[in-house]
Amino acid sequence: MRVLDPVLFILRKKGSDVCSLSPDATVYSAMQMMADKDIGAVLVVDQDQLVGIVSERDYARKVILLGRGSKDTLVSEIMASPISISPDCSVDEAMRLMTTNRIRHLPVVCDGKILGIVSIGDLVNWIAFAQDQTIEQLEHYIEGKYPC
Repeated sequence: MRVLDPVLFILRKKGSDVCSLSPDATVYSAMQMMADKDIGAVLVVDQDQLVGIVSERDYARKVILLGRGSKDTLVSEIMASPISISPDCSVDEAMRLMTTNRIRHLPVVCDGKILGIVSIGDLVNWIAFAQDQTIEQLEHYIEGKYPC
């Protein structure tokens, strides 16, 4: 891993376990999985291919507010089309995608294989970490403490 690949660094730090289910699963099972894992979104995978993503927001807007039943509604009926990134995507580009598309989760995909998922919180934490590192380096520079 290169230092220039923050998305891979984030995945290694948080782990690359991905919670997924099939398009024919019920919304109830998706919500149960999210509650059990304390996560806000789950990937929808069909024959090892990413086909969608379901979030708590999708549930609120496409099930609850429309008076539908979570045990009678399939994930395929409410899932959003996935917007994904490659592992070499910059944090700035990932943040731009999230902001532009008003989403909070980005699957990381390489050659059709799902490597993990990053959230907006993961990216904000990375930015804070990077800024702390820059500040520390500048302080060392100002104090004359150069690394050997």
